[in-house]
Amino acid sequence: MIKVEGLVKRYGDFTAIEDISFEIKKGEIVGFLGPNGAGKTTTMRIITGFLPATAGTVKVSNFDIFDRPIEVKKRIGYLPEHPPVYTDMTVKGYLNFVAKIKGVARKERSEAIERVLTRCDLKSVKSTIIGKLSKGFKQRVGLAQALIHDPDVLILDEPTIGLDPKQIIEIRKLIKSLAGDHTIILSTHILPEVTMICERVLILAGGRIVADDNMENLTAQGSLETVFLKLTTEDVQ
Repeated sequence: MIKVEGLVKRYGDFTAIEDISFEIKKGEIVGFLGPNGAGKTTTMRIITGFLPATAGTVKVSNFDIFDRPIEVKKRIGYLPEHPPVYTDMTVKGYLNFVAKIKGVARKERSEAIERVLTRCDLKSVKSTIIGKLSKGFKQRVGLAQALIHDPDVLILDEPTIGLDPKQIIEIRKLIKSLAGDHTIILSTHILPEVTMICERVLILAGGRIVADDNMENLTAQGSLETVFLKLTTEDVQ
């Protein structure tokens, strides 16, 4: 489903990511775990086509992001750290707008909007101006826009950042319910996020992957916190 090989991103003399390679199978939910500045967001932005790479290849459903970017973007739903919502629009109006620009056929738009309103528990606020919503509901609207075209792949960057404990629990439950129907990459620096949602973890530090394993094998070495600190500290040294 997703194949990344030898990915490099440099900004002048600074290397943000170095020789990153991994594969993710259909229906997997994979955590990208690492401290701030590890290269998680840079990698996500390259996979989604928002940022060019210095070197390497990315393929989604056998389409190369650099050669066939439109085909790849059709198959990806992206929720950046700050949801890309228009605060002066209603929830339903915004989702209709997003459906249009993502190429959802006119005859399918109403059904698509109803589907994501139900999936993201937004029906009660569908006529509300987005700017008047709580941060948790805005995050749900951001997730709904990522799902509107029913993509094969969902890429979520820090989806619970800034939410209160109740909102965090709700968003985590929602994300977990999407696994199987969608291949999910969840980028975060929050350890419980990965423990509670993901089946497999890629740990990044210093722009490189320092571990790639399932939760069972990683936690067999100790708590995820212990393993994470060991790997990321070793990398820094």
